[in-house]
Amino acid sequence: MRRRLMCMISVAVFCLAAGQAVAGGSGGAEKPVSLTLRDMQGTKVKLSDLRGKIVVLNFWATWCGPCNVEMPMLVNAANSYAGKQVAFVGVSVDSTDTQDKVAGFVKNLHIGYPIWVGATDVDMKRLQFTNAVPATAFIDADGIVHARIQGQMRPGEIEERVDWMLSGKQGNSPAVLVNHLNEKE
Repeated sequence: MRRRLMCMISVAVFCLAAGQAVAGGSGGAEKPVSLTLRDMQGTKVKLSDLRGKIVVLNFWATWCGPCNVEMPMLVNAANSYAGKQVAFVGVSVDSTDTQDKVAGFVKNLHIGYPIWVGATDVDMKRLQFTNAVPATAFIDADGIVHARIQGQMRPGEIEERVDWMLSGKQGNSPAVLVNHLNEKE
């Protein structure tokens, strides 16, 4: 009986530790995320090329209402962090049927940061998102995801996460996962 109890405790501790690592805890077992897509000019781009910078990686689509609402917040944040070690990247999940609308969307919303195209559900799942957009990952300079926001971000959520990482992750860490899907504003 005692041996069985010890085994169950060991399994529980292992699962808890594994869960913290997956959630972006500081256990050291995290692995840098990888993503390879194409930019709007068709050039191959890799998330690993941005190592050394904090990355705000936002999945969106031209047909997504909440994406249209949150995009000005991302543009303003990208402008306010210009010159710091922070990179904003928009990742369009538009299918080939709607990819021709991406350039107009970018121009109309004055998006000045890189836009990558061709992302799929598989790419989103690799970053532990559902297939719903918008979805934003906050990645440290080592390529480790420390926070995710699923659904339309609220004012201050970008700054809370980016400032925390810029400060060397000092103080209270922001929520590892915020899910705004199905919320009424």
